[in-house]
Amino acid sequence: MPGRDFGTVKVRKTDQAPLPMFATMHDRSRSDYAARLDRVVTWLVEHLDDDLDLNRLAEVACLSPFHFHRVYRGLQGETVADTVRRIRLHRAAGELIAGRLPVERIAVRAGYGSQPAFTRAFRAAYGVPPARYRSAFAHSPTIERSSDMDTTTTYQVTFRENPVIPVAALPHVGSYLEIGRTFERMNVLAQAQGLIGPTTRMYGLYYDDPKAVALSALRSDACVSVPADCRPSGELQRRDIRGGRYAVITHVGPYAELHRAYDWLFAAWLPTSNEEPADAPCVEFYVNDPRTVPPTEWQTEIWLPVR
Repeated sequence: MPGRDFGTVKVRKTDQAPLPMFATMHDRSRSDYAARLDRVVTWLVEHLDDDLDLNRLAEVACLSPFHFHRVYRGLQGETVADTVRRIRLHRAAGELIAGRLPVERIAVRAGYGSQPAFTRAFRAAYGVPPARYRSAFAHSPTIERSSDMDTTTTYQVTFRENPVIPVAALPHVGSYLEIGRTFERMNVLAQAQGLIGPTTRMYGLYYDDPKAVALSALRSDACVSVPADCRPSGELQRRDIRGGRYAVITHVGPYAELHRAYDWLFAAWLPTSNEEPADAPCVEFYVNDPRTVPPTEWQTEIWLPVR
């Protein structure tokens, strides 16, 4: 069960085609630009606590500082500052839930010079100030603090018969709270291969139980839907999301809170449902784009495969 870092840097579904400046780009040229931005995204997530230096990022991308920012925004659909802000705030939400660091330290790690500035930014994104957000989880278990289950929140379960869904996947090993970084890279690599378009959908596959497997060993995949005959190259791997029957719930809110939905699904609903899980991983379908709506409105469908 994840709690995503899709800000720490979770994940996006796009309903839009690439911006026009790239729409007619020759495949080789598009691949070259995407490879450059892949280096930038990798650098960003590895230096998340560093000051944002556009000249340094332009150097990483081997692009002129005069044009780097427009190229990044044209391909990514947001500015570098937007990406870093989203990733840091998502990480901050996870750190508030974990309850280990003081708010002052979390504010500094999020790139804010004062706690009031951090409070304003966090409240604008998450709807409540950091202290209140933390207090809401003060007596609730989290995936990194407890082996107990939080079943206080309830959800509506529906059943769905899905076809097989072909996807291109970028594997992620480590905390589910950090898979957003892999989604960022996966999006750039998919752009390079022309896989992002009007009907693109984003999915996550989660293979392990974080209460039973060490965080450093958790396995998951950041995925984008592709045509059935697509054969992605490079680091992207072809996967098929299992076709068949699923129990589906929808979580609305920050990805860092997804553990509540998983806890309820497995501890409260499943034992009394007369259903049996099938031999396949859980799937997350990201209904809307976290870049365009606040975290309080992020919608995630969790699909539990059942027999």
